[in-house]
Amino acid sequence: MMRTLSLICAWTLIGMGIAQAQAQGDAFPSRPIRMIVPFPAGGPTDGMARIISDRLGEVLGQTVVVENRGGGAGGSIGAKVVATAEPDGYTILITPGGALTTGPAVHSNIGYDPVKAFVPVGCVMESPMVIAAHRDLPVKSLGDVAAYAKANPGKIIWGSQGFGTAPHLLFELFKLDTGVSVVHVPYRGTAPMLAAVVAGEVQMVADVMTTSLPHIESGTLRPLAIAGAQRSAKLPDVPTTVEIGYPDLQSPFWLGVVAPAGTPPPVVDKLNAALRESLAPPRTRELLAKLGADIKIGTPAEFGKLLSDELAKWTAVVKAANIKVD
Repeated sequence: MMRTLSLICAWTLIGMGIAQAQAQGDAFPSRPIRMIVPFPAGGPTDGMARIISDRLGEVLGQTVVVENRGGGAGGSIGAKVVATAEPDGYTILITPGGALTTGPAVHSNIGYDPVKAFVPVGCVMESPMVIAAHRDLPVKSLGDVAAYAKANPGKIIWGSQGFGTAPHLLFELFKLDTGVSVVHVPYRGTAPMLAAVVAGEVQMVADVMTTSLPHIESGTLRPLAIAGAQRSAKLPDVPTTVEIGYPDLQSPFWLGVVAPAGTPPPVVDKLNAALRESLAPPRTRELLAKLGADIKIGTPAEFGKLLSDELAKWTAVVKAANIKVD
């Protein structure tokens, strides 16, 4: 009898918990939402986040405020803000892999567990990453870069958006594949990195089409390869790394949304559904396409698998490259 009563009480409590979570989802949102961008204003993540936030606010009926919190390994400062926020859906992170995969792969003491601190909401878009050289560097292909670097060890300087970002680890992969000596200089975001390569302070970069294309079109940067398996419609004559014999050298730029761990599933599902609706209109897709973004909306579970796979990949690269963080 007592066992039966205990089971009834347990199931009652479970039912109450489910009902409460569902009620939270139904009521959400009732106030503005903070969308944390873990990079300075002016970069590709910031530009895309502002387009997405405007539409997301319209769909949810609440203002979505973009807050730039740049700094840290791959954007870890902004990620910490979300990791420690109330798990209610009112503080979310929109980020590429830096804060969730490459940064944690490089920094074991980054300050949060990328798996346990967040719940995936969904991947929202992808954009090809292009490897490019300053016009004064006498190369026309990645093969030329490897040959030049072997003949001139330490003379090529490769800039990245920061230590622990995907472009940084793509650079490390290039070194592993070719065995060349190339110098890495990390900057605090895309804008200062591009300013450096335009000024000739660095000779090589890997960047998304969004921000690198204007400099390619002006002739300042020479595109060498698309870091992926498919060519870009915007640069149809530029080969992929897979085509030219560097199959491991792949790192498409993606943008995804996560919330603090413990956010109720109905709230996560509502955010995912709102993102889908936000990115459905042709006008929104056109705006993002101008930035080089291909809409890619998946489920929270699919995004979770992407995060897990990439964390494993970049952790292996960090180990193979023997990257040490003081």
